[in-house]
Amino acid sequence: MDEQAIKNYKAKKMMLWVGMISMSMTFAGLTSAYVVSSSRADWLSQFEMPNAFAISTLLILLSSITFFIAKKSLEVKKLKQTKTGVLTTFLLALLFIYFQFMGFRDIIAQGYYFTGAESSITTSFLYVLVLLHLTHLFAGIIVLTVVYIRLLRGIYSGSNTLGFELAHLFWHFLDIMWVYLYLFIVLYT
Repeated sequence: MDEQAIKNYKAKKMMLWVGMISMSMTFAGLTSAYVVSSSRADWLSQFEMPNAFAISTLLILLSSITFFIAKKSLEVKKLKQTKTGVLTTFLLALLFIYFQFMGFRDIIAQGYYFTGAESSITTSFLYVLVLLHLTHLFAGIIVLTVVYIRLLRGIYSGSNTLGFELAHLFWHFLDIMWVYLYLFIVLYT
């Protein structure tokens, strides 16, 4: 790599890190507000997370593994395995989203809504945290789609893997963020 390519590589990686740090701060603020709000009289002390959220957590962890395998396959130039790994990651992400919405369905079945007379501050926080994470996950799905298209076009060859590396890093960040949110809610509620 020439000097300009190295600078470009470092700049793009730094921009991603700044973005991920700012996203982390947003979730840190929301989870802090969750802790502060838990002292309210109307806070649900007996609320249990629906099992669908546990299933979605396992799925997103599996997606991290499949994306890791895809990255390792790319490093040894096994493009067919790389494509399969990215596609599997994409499908696991869709299943993750499906189970997130099944979790919402279960919360609604318990009689809790996002707003209104049937809402609770506890479940309203849960809705905000999950929906905000899903927004970031949709960005991750767009990134996965771009990576897959670029794989099909043969763009990731030789040392030209920056986009794949950035997508890989961002995907693991999304996974870690969800695991943090899930464990926080389960252990704190």
